Amino acid sequence: MNIPAALPQEQRLTPQTDRSSRKVYRIQPLEDARWDRLIETHPRASVFHSRAWLQALKRTYGYEPVAYTTSAPGEALRDGIVLCRVESWLTGKRLVSLPFSDHCDPLVDSYQDLQTLIEKLREDSQTERWQYIEIRPLASLRMVSPCPHASATYTLHQLDLRPDLQTLFRSFHKDSIQRKIKRAIREGLTYQAGTSEAILNDFYRLLTITRRRHGAPPQPKSWFRNLIDSFGPALQICVAFSGRMPVAGMLTLRHKNTLVYKYGGSDARYNRLGSMHSLYWESIQRAKSLGLEVLDLGRSNSEQIGLITFKSRWGAALSDLTYFRFTPSEDPIHWFEPAGMTWKTRAVQRFVSHVPIRVLPSIGSALYRHIG
Repeated sequence: MNIPAALPQEQRLTPQTDRSSRKVYRIQPLEDARWDRLIETHPRASVFHSRAWLQALKRTYGYEPVAYTTSAPGEALRDGIVLCRVESWLTGKRLVSLPFSDHCDPLVDSYQDLQTLIEKLREDSQTERWQYIEIRPLASLRMVSPCPHASATYTLHQLDLRPDLQTLFRSFHKDSIQRKIKRAIREGLTYQAGTSEAILNDFYRLLTITRRRHGAPPQPKSWFRNLIDSFGPALQICVAFSGRMPVAGMLTLRHKNTLVYKYGGSDARYNRLGSMHSLYWESIQRAKSLGLEVLDLGRSNSEQIGLITFKSRWGAALSDLTYFRFTPSEDPIHWFEPAGMTWKTRAVQRFVSHVPIRVLPSIGSALYRHIG
């Protein structure tokens, strides 16, 4: 299965060869056919390592992907760390693995190779004057020397889909989940699924009003168009309707045995109908029909207690996500302020929550390429 191990990474990596004999090579994953094979075969590869995700990042934001590996040219890739170059006059120049990705585990199976790749990354970041390198693994990197700086902490929820539908439904919280799904059925909500421009427009409107509610602009619509073009049938948008009114929308991505919930939005006036709950249930049923085994519900900020509780009530397993930053030197002056609810974040939220909805997409288009 693709569910991340609950063990710390130290216990998942194995001692291997002497790293002093290892060379490191830099490749272009969008141009090197070996990358696709590694993603297809490595047990920790996720949708965020995929060619489709990297293509969408490059097309929308101009981020250039690069991967580091100990495999020589002509050899099959046995490992790799993929990153994007984020160069912004506003937020600086850094390497991120990967922008807008919930997690992106280093696809490395030994302590020595991981240490070798990190050392080469730090060396290159110093030579090329990158401010820092950020890695977003599924488990701790604290055994790497020198110890990296933890830049942000999140929670990740994943639901095991192997039980039958009846068993899954019984595992949901009776009042908060089961009752809402039954309410949506009684209300006669209907659904449209696909990737047409009409469905995208309905979804994007719902996403925009939800993002405004949360004090953030929406991602540019071009991001979603590029995701649709890159993922093809592995991407689906599903919109719930009350009569003719679109009331909730969800975008999911399929990768190997996993369905990933990536974006969603709803019209809060209709939340009492169970519209968002019904979309989750529709997605679970679709994933089961496709033979998938995991529903990745994505990351939540550790301060989003309500969202964490909501995801847990679906019976999803919770694990910690910690992002780590490495600097060219050990000088912590390069470490930026960790993500979280700072006064800057609150100021942005207050500003966005008062901006007219029609203006928000333009703000998102201008802003997101600097965030990464």
